[in-house]
Amino acid sequence: MTKEELRTAVWNKLKEVIDWEIGLDVVTLGLVYDINIDDQNNVKITMTMTTPMCPMAGGIMGDAEMKVRSVEGVNNVEVELTFDPPWTPDRIDPVVRKQLGI
Repeated sequence: MTKEELRTAVWNKLKEVIDWEIGLDVVTLGLVYDINIDDQNNVKITMTMTTPMCPMAGGIMGDAEMKVRSVEGVNNVEVELTFDPPWTPDRIDPVVRKQLGI
């Protein structure tokens, strides 16, 4: 699998990670800021939460790590939480924003 194919597989797996409070996946919400894959197929995901006080942060990050680890070819997985830049509703997928009336 090429690095780009692996990146696509990781991205698609992250679409299965749901923010349980909102009921949408972390990709649609725009919570995933970056996916970095090194030459040994170690994956580092930089993501945020909708708020720094999100009570579900640990569960969401753990779910992301577990799901990405299941992608064939992935070695180590690290999920880093950041609030820089802060998340805003503008990061939500435009189609979903329209459906939500945002």
